[in-house]
Amino acid sequence: MKNLLIFGLTIVMIFFKSTSHAEYEKIFFDFKINSITGDVIDLNAFRGKPVLIVNTASYCGFTKQYNDMQNLWEKYKDKGLIVLGVPSNSFNQEKTNNDDVKEFCEVNFNINFPLTEITDVKGDNAHEIYKWAKDNYGKSAVPKWNFYKILINNEGKIEDTYASLTNPTSKKITKKIESLLK
Repeated sequence: MKNLLIFGLTIVMIFFKSTSHAEYEKIFFDFKINSITGDVIDLNAFRGKPVLIVNTASYCGFTKQYNDMQNLWEKYKDKGLIVLGVPSNSFNQEKTNNDDVKEFCEVNFNINFPLTEITDVKGDNAHEIYKWAKDNYGKSAVPKWNFYKILINNEGKIEDTYASLTNPTSKKITKKIESLLK
C-alpha cells in the first residue's frame, strides 16, 4: 500500500510539475550582454519577440548545430525570431578569444545571427542571464552541455528548455517557435 501511495504521488508530481508560473522580478529583456565584437547587446531591443538562446562551443561534437541555428534564423527572423549564440568555455570546448570564435563561425558556418562574447553559463561565474534562468525556471534551465537551448517567449519569460541532443530545427522546437510567432 505504501509503495502504491508513493507511486501515485510521484505520478501526480510529474504531471503537475510546472515552472512556468515563476514570479519573475526581472524578465529576459531587462538584461544586457556583450556581443562577440565587444558592443553591448541590450536585450530590450528584442522585447516582444521570442529568443532562442544557445550556449555554443567550437570544439564540441554538437558544433554542426551551428548550421541548423543559422537555418532557423534565416527561416524565422523576418517573422520576429531572434537566435542568440552564447559561446562558452564552461565545458572546456571553446576557443580562447572572441576574434577566433567569430572567425570560426563566419568561415565554417556563415553565421550572421547575434553572438555574444565568450560567457560562463553555469556555476558561480555564470552570466546573470543564466543565473536568472536558474532562479526562475529551476535546474532545467542550467545548461548540461554545449548547445543547450532556452526558448524565451514574447513576454521575456522562459517558455521551455531543450537538451543538446535536440536539434534546433526539430519539430519540437519549431512548433513551439511557430506558436510564439502568431
